[in-house]
Amino acid sequence: MNSLTLSGRIKRIRYRNDENSYTIADLITDDTGVTITVVGTLAGIDLEDRLRLTGTWEKHLRFGDQFRITEYEMIFPETGEEIRTYLKRLGVKSLSNAKIRTLVERFGSDTLEVIETTPEKVTGLKGFGKKTIENLREALTRQMEVKRLILFLKEHGIPVVHCAQIIKQYGAKATDRISANPFDLLFDITGIDFTTVDHAAQTLGIAEEAPRRVRACLLFVLGQFASDGHVFAPAGSLITRCMEQHHMEHEPLTEALDELQRQGHIVSETIDRESETIHAVYPKELFQAEQGIARRLAMMLSLPEEGPVISREEILETILTRLAIKLSEEQLLALEEILCHRVAVITGGPGTGKTTLVRSIAALCDHLHHETVMAAPTGRAARRITEVTEKKASTLHKLLKYDFKTGAFEHNRDKPLSGDVFIIDEVSMVDTLLMHRFLDAVPVTAIVVFVGDIFQLPSVGPGNVLSDLIASGCLKTYALTRIFRQAQESPIIMNAHRVRKGEFPDLHQEGEEGPSEFYFIETADPVKVMQRVVELCAKRIPATYGFTPLEDIQVLTPMHKGDVGTISLNLALQKALNDTGDALQSLGRTFRKGDKVMHLKNNYEKEVFNGDIGIISEVDKKEKTLEVNYEGRKVAYETESLDELTLAYAISVHKSQGSEYPAVVVPVTTQHYPLLQRNLLYTAMTRGKELVILIGTRRAVEIALSNNRPNLRRSHLAQRLAETQQGS
Repeated sequence: MNSLTLSGRIKRIRYRNDENSYTIADLITDDTGVTITVVGTLAGIDLEDRLRLTGTWEKHLRFGDQFRITEYEMIFPETGEEIRTYLKRLGVKSLSNAKIRTLVERFGSDTLEVIETTPEKVTGLKGFGKKTIENLREALTRQMEVKRLILFLKEHGIPVVHCAQIIKQYGAKATDRISANPFDLLFDITGIDFTTVDHAAQTLGIAEEAPRRVRACLLFVLGQFASDGHVFAPAGSLITRCMEQHHMEHEPLTEALDELQRQGHIVSETIDRESETIHAVYPKELFQAEQGIARRLAMMLSLPEEGPVISREEILETILTRLAIKLSEEQLLALEEILCHRVAVITGGPGTGKTTLVRSIAALCDHLHHETVMAAPTGRAARRITEVTEKKASTLHKLLKYDFKTGAFEHNRDKPLSGDVFIIDEVSMVDTLLMHRFLDAVPVTAIVVFVGDIFQLPSVGPGNVLSDLIASGCLKTYALTRIFRQAQESPIIMNAHRVRKGEFPDLHQEGEEGPSEFYFIETADPVKVMQRVVELCAKRIPATYGFTPLEDIQVLTPMHKGDVGTISLNLALQKALNDTGDALQSLGRTFRKGDKVMHLKNNYEKEVFNGDIGIISEVDKKEKTLEVNYEGRKVAYETESLDELTLAYAISVHKSQGSEYPAVVVPVTTQHYPLLQRNLLYTAMTRGKELVILIGTRRAVEIALSNNRPNLRRSHLAQRLAETQQGS
């Protein structure tokens, strides 16, 4: 069918997907004045905008004739009436209809250009003060910049969803900045990949052999290695991936690597190990962080250790008096020694007494009048340690006074933290960069106690810090192994330890006599798994165990996509649990009053952190805002900040770290094959306090048990720390 071109004015927007800009709108055509329905991608379009559209007619079974858009361009206001309408829509305070008429009568079709480029010409017109002119020019410039940038992005194949972030990063010179070097987008704007930017570079006339293109490819792929958890990439693997994925040539890549090192963007070093020699390529920041961790710890360990500060008898009496706890021999031995070491590690699985030991150390420090500082990597983990110790704990970012505007930490080596003993919980979640920041700010004379379970999932960021610290052999490590009798009675804890050792858990089958704390539902079809998950959360678990779906039950799944990923499960659970009421649309998602939601990024202004879960308490459809209740504290979200929220009926296992829930439901299917691994299953199971249900196939469980991939994370921290301490 032949394409047609027509023009007109947007009368009504029936539907818009903010994520991909797919739009259904009513358009009044210029030539006939008839209202037609247009469908397709229309980014940055508002009511009353005039457009020139290219496309074809099609007949929809339900909605009739529609114009399917293939190309479009904006027509900026030209006539006096169009300009008056446009200025009115800007919503500038103190700009009345009379003032708008004055402007158009004076400058005619040049009105917008005069306001934007020569606003001084408006000075002197009746009623136009300096403030009014500034506000008008700002509003117009902002609108015109957005529209011009959208056209530019569209022309060069860059997704318009990045428009707002690009304007925030580059300001009024966004098109000039991108034209000069589109590869800057890779490192300044989140979510853009090399293929997209490379295509834009070609349309802007940048040659394939351009050195900056090759350097950008190397840095982008090196960033992918970091996103996968690696602190460095072997040079051969880095070059091979660039060649295979982005069709680069070997020689230019090796030349670009040398140039990037000369420019200080990367650091290369040769690592000799028993089985291999690795030519490691680090992002500069990660090299400095790994090296900084090793040096700082070596410095702390080089200081003389104190002798015993308290007798065994006094420890027993103090803990019994303050906590009414009788310590095990393993715990008592740790308490006798731990405050004698500059840096120590406590590790162990569930039921081995880590929490009791942390409470005891905190109580002992109070008894000895030490200034004790407690922290964890996430808000949820910090709240949990506060609950169990009754001592205030904060996130590491808050402890270090992270400035969300500048990205800087207030506390560092020049302005150290105050404290005698630092107890850091859930250290398996701390990545290389954050550990470096923390150690850099700790007084070298302080005592640091790291607490964590090395068998849980490693940090989302690069590195395997807790495991590396233990593997170095340089830190005194207390590995708790005894499972207490009460814990031995828990099938959750005992099965978690089986999984930890790679053994098959004791799967209590559904239908076996009596409810269990841990059981397995055999279901192979992913669609049926999704249906069973919904049934369990909405009906079976509340009826059998008395748990409430929103507050007590959490679905944990290995991935986001697929029938049993977070996206599909959240939609299904929302429909089953909260399908009515006021709603807002954002990025293709629907948020309703009563929905369970999760905050996705640290927002220090709102004091809400990545992984915090709350319930939507209010929705204002008119103002397009909502309010989330986070355990009694209500936080408001405007339209522009809704991208920080997602539904949380089902969340990824990674996001659950540092939290505990009364009941967890975990789909484990072969559809999850790329992410099935032992520590993922272990982490998911240990999130449940009273009930854990696995639903899927035995084969998927077997795959997870046999996969111990985290050991493959590339880092050199363990060896570097050992070498640094030997040289100190």
